[in-house]
Amino acid sequence: MTDLKLSRRTFLKTSLAATAIVTAPSIVRAQSFPSRPIKLICPWSAGGTTDVVVRSIAESASKMLGGTIVVENKPGGGGIFGAAELANAKPDGYTLAQLPISVFRIPHTQKVAFDPLQDITYVACLTGYTFGMVVQSQSPIKDFAGLISYAKENPEKFTYGSPGTTTTPHLIAELFSRKAGVKMTHVPFKGVAEGMQALIGGHIMGHSDSTGWGPFVDQGRARLLATYGSKRTKRWPDVPTLQELGYQTMSDSPFGIGAPKGMDPALTKRLHDVFKKSLEDPLVLATLEKFDQPVIYLDTEGYTKFAHDTFKAEKEALSLLGLLKVS
Repeated sequence: MTDLKLSRRTFLKTSLAATAIVTAPSIVRAQSFPSRPIKLICPWSAGGTTDVVVRSIAESASKMLGGTIVVENKPGGGGIFGAAELANAKPDGYTLAQLPISVFRIPHTQKVAFDPLQDITYVACLTGYTFGMVVQSQSPIKDFAGLISYAKENPEKFTYGSPGTTTTPHLIAELFSRKAGVKMTHVPFKGVAEGMQALIGGHIMGHSDSTGWGPFVDQGRARLLATYGSKRTKRWPDVPTLQELGYQTMSDSPFGIGAPKGMDPALTKRLHDVFKKSLEDPLVLATLEKFDQPVIYLDTEGYTKFAHDTFKAEKEALSLLGLLKVS
């Protein structure tokens, strides 16, 4: 009996030692990471809301990593180009991407070069957007009721921009226009910076997007008609939400950081920890407040679950709008 206890004890010690030998190199590699610059893809145009926020987070995370995170803009495609690049990148931590909600939506509407449930390691969710519809300050449309009235009297004459087809700002506009029984004309752009140039230049009548329009509103160059969240914003408390006005609204569209599939768990944790810590950086928090973006943090496990749940929910929403791709 004594020999049996000793053999079990010896087995356990040997097993634990073997596990430590296998795990140790992984931890050492994660601790020595990074040894060269990390590429963080921002799938939106330079100078837009997301670009400014991502650069602020990247700068903060770089300091904590003791390395350099270089933001690379790849606009277009509704924000999916970062996810597409992750599908073909090495899982070494040197290629990361910002992941908007469109990553879970667009695969339901067209063929894409990635599988959001198989090709991505979800590192951490960080924040989300405030969305809204703006018009030029000189526009005769003074409020949201005025927009609906104009659209009813002038079918398809109200032209509005968004950061791309099937992005959240586009789908929200489609939802409220259908509920109101009006038809508007959608004009897709690569990002809020390009869309606002078109609005201020008089090429479109309205723009549905995140708060890259904020400075234009604050400067009196654009008029904010409604926001799309569940409650009014602290920055524009007098502007109603679509929900208040009786129209269906969507979420705050959380986003975070993704990496290629097959990442070493120790490396994923190291990246997760620095991005999470960046949400405590006063400079990052000031940037989020500038664009009225809340902190929406989820750890790796929570963000992965969010990805699976959102992929399913987006399919259901697109089905209601008749926008699912034909198999």
